[in-house]
Amino acid sequence: MTQDMIETARQVLRNNDRGFYTVPTKGLYPFQWNWDSALSALGFAHFDEPRAWTEIDTLFAHQWDDGMVPHIIFHQRDEGYYPGPDVWDTGREVPTSGITQPPVAGFAVRRIFDRAQDKTLAAERARALLPRIHAWHQWFFRCRDPQHSGLVAIIHPWESGRDNSVDWDDAFQRVPTDGVLPFNRRDTSHADPAHRPTDEQYKRYIWLVQRFRGLGWDNAALHDASPFQVVDPGFNAILIRSCADLAALAEELGEPRIAAESRAMAERGIAAMETLWSAARGQYLCLDRSIGRLIDSPSVGGLLAAFAPLPPGRVAALARRIGSLAEHCRYLVPSHDPTTPEFDSLRYWRGPVWLVVNYMIADGLEQAGQVELAGRIKADSLRLIRQSGFAEYYDPNTAEPCGGGQFTWTAAMVIEMLETHAGAGDAPA
Repeated sequence: MTQDMIETARQVLRNNDRGFYTVPTKGLYPFQWNWDSALSALGFAHFDEPRAWTEIDTLFAHQWDDGMVPHIIFHQRDEGYYPGPDVWDTGREVPTSGITQPPVAGFAVRRIFDRAQDKTLAAERARALLPRIHAWHQWFFRCRDPQHSGLVAIIHPWESGRDNSVDWDDAFQRVPTDGVLPFNRRDTSHADPAHRPTDEQYKRYIWLVQRFRGLGWDNAALHDASPFQVVDPGFNAILIRSCADLAALAEELGEPRIAAESRAMAERGIAAMETLWSAARGQYLCLDRSIGRLIDSPSVGGLLAAFAPLPPGRVAALARRIGSLAEHCRYLVPSHDPTTPEFDSLRYWRGPVWLVVNYMIADGLEQAGQVELAGRIKADSLRLIRQSGFAEYYDPNTAEPCGGGQFTWTAAMVIEMLETHAGAGDAPA
């Protein structure tokens, strides 16, 4: 059973492979996405190490001169996706979007390097990527932390990867919709509209794109120009973890300057995360930087903080919080608290389970010694696969598959869970 699941997952990756990059899934997402690629490379690394390195090399080949790595690379035209390269208009030779995504590549590169069978290839490829990933991390603190708080803000919900999270609702109301040019969404022709962000949210997404485009995609100006500035604990946890992992990798590869600078960024971030802690909720919360106030929204973003190397007491508290959610849903980890009125079990990031988030939370819990809960999360993830296949995301109560099907990073996470933890595949269905 386990080997069959691994082989099916590998076939999903092969089917979505375009030679030097993967698409998340055919039709719905026809280009290369930033954090999808980095996480998908983890899956490739178990059966084709050179292909895993190529995936990340391709991503960083399109890094901007200032260090930013865009969230979409439009390798070829496809009229089936909106907003396409003409809407972004970033002026790149190979078109890209003008915003970024969670910087998970540092973590992925260290993990692939540590497990590599071909150590010579791994050292060569990792050494070439090291300064590029470090430049991206530096870009975040330079362009998204102007007050030197130790934490960075996202300036568009798409940057978080959690596009329509309840976390953004109040702050998003400050984003106007006037002047938004007419558009024709294509995502709802590939997936059930009830599973996707609303048209009203889309208008605000596009207003921000038009605003940033009007400023010439000048990253020195975009943070302060955005009416949406949110410090997301999950996003920052990924950045902190990647900085810490890059420090360890740089140390091993004989790059002491990158190691020291990366370690310092991670340590500042870990200390600053305390400003996002909510004792009342037992988890981290987002900060609306524009008004200097925590957002009382108990989403998975505050639980994903466990991915960072936080103090053990904080991770233990997060484990208790996740355990309490298990009393209200069949499958962990829901993307929003099921006991709240905003919870929607089918709509994208307002309730459904995502395997990539499950993987990162479980990995962080394991690193902190919370092995039992990590095992439960992985077991739930594999139960979802057996029940509903390799979907984009799942209803945490019924396991209904939502969004796109035959999803690359879902398959990659299954390979990771099964190849790395031999007993995980024997979890009860």
